[in-house]
Amino acid sequence: MEEIAEVYSRSLFDVAKEQGDLDRVHDELGEFADALNDSNDLRVFFFSPYFSAQEKKEGIAKLVEDADDNFMRFLELLAERHRLPAIFRIRRAFDDLWREENKLLPVTVTSAVELDRELVEGIGKRIEDQTGQRVELSSTVDRDVLGGLVLQVGNMVLDASVRNRLEQLRKSVAAAA
Repeated sequence: MEEIAEVYSRSLFDVAKEQGDLDRVHDELGEFADALNDSNDLRVFFFSPYFSAQEKKEGIAKLVEDADDNFMRFLELLAERHRLPAIFRIRRAFDDLWREENKLLPVTVTSAVELDRELVEGIGKRIEDQTGQRVELSSTVDRDVLGGLVLQVGNMVLDASVRNRLEQLRKSVAAAA
């Protein structure tokens, strides 16, 4: 199923890029996926085999207003081929392509307490300097970290948390016993 999402997202990405509407389509795809994610009724309607492709197309027309024509045709195509349940995976794959095109690197800073915004931005700036990419920065709080930081840079994780250090110490003691 993942291959389907990649094929559809690549097709939408290529058309949007060719038409110069990449950012608009990115935003519209995100809004549509968020609307489905937030509403169980919409998910049931669009994902159910009990409703026809035509009914789903009519639902798309009512739900999505003033959208890019290529994006609307894309959603209608998904409805015709009963591929709307793949929309979340399509969005993730499209987001990856969009970040790559815009040279954006997702970075998440996780700490036990809320960090000062300047500190988080400083971490982001250092990562930008080291990677040469623009950073898409977010910060989260996880009390289980106990202290220190966990950085997720793209798909790489640097765990400098107290929890991780304690776990490694526990493993060392267990191995020595």
